[in-house]
Amino acid sequence: MMLRFQSYRLFDAPFIQSFKPQLASLISAQMGSYSTTSYSANHSPKLVFRQLFEKESSTYTYLLADALHPQKPALLIDPVDKTADRDVALVKELGLKLIYAINTHVHADHVTGSGLIKTKLPGVKSIISKVSNAKADLFVEPGDKIYFGDIFLEVRATPGHTLGCVTYVTGDGPNQPQPRMAFTGDALLIRGCGRTDFQGGSSEILYDSVHSQIFTLPMDTLVYPAHDYKGFTVSTVGEEMLYNPRLSKDKETFKNIMQNLSLSYPKMMDVAVPANMVCGLQETKSEAC
Repeated sequence: MMLRFQSYRLFDAPFIQSFKPQLASLISAQMGSYSTTSYSANHSPKLVFRQLFEKESSTYTYLLADALHPQKPALLIDPVDKTADRDVALVKELGLKLIYAINTHVHADHVTGSGLIKTKLPGVKSIISKVSNAKADLFVEPGDKIYFGDIFLEVRATPGHTLGCVTYVTGDGPNQPQPRMAFTGDALLIRGCGRTDFQGGSSEILYDSVHSQIFTLPMDTLVYPAHDYKGFTVSTVGEEMLYNPRLSKDKETFKNIMQNLSLSYPKMMDVAVPANMVCGLQETKSEAC
């Protein structure tokens, strides 16, 4: 199921700054070719894709499935416990077979629904990065591929918000959804990024992660974050390279921005983090959950 790939060259901020005029023109051309709500569905009939929302934590959950595979295998990215019933019902309504419930990292603002979903749909496997040190059925590392039918997600290490953050990217190839899609968790948000002041966070590491593992993707790659607080649903790599008010800056400026955010302590952290270390099920004692 899993394969390896090599890291990509780092794009630094001075390069991005010098390329901004050409980048802006290219992004403008791209924007005329798709809408944020229908592009993937219209241009990739093979892929079933749903973006779902949990309003209390402003969390996005993503449902993906291979519609052309006989079993219609599916996976959920970043499910939330409070909306697990909704997600399970949707899977059943669409006639899909859920095989994986995966997380981009150990969340601090909500309890994952992966463990709860496993109790409702026997056979589902939970997935998280090995570096996170959380419990799961399967652990992924950079370069691994997660297959659901003939479609796959590449695993890219994007630490900095937490030590164990990963970004899941749809594959590159003629039989894979185009444009590519990057599920960035809290590493890269639309016009923002996750905080770096807890759970082993580091602004320097986050900057390098985003620039080397996300900003090196094709500029039309669709960016789907784990959260949004301003009503956005999707961006592109090119847009974020140009317009992200934090990550479009040079590294020292970015570090200064992050050091002066003066954010309050996450209200759910003391509940969510311990629960999410065991798939959201505190009573779980085994290595898998």
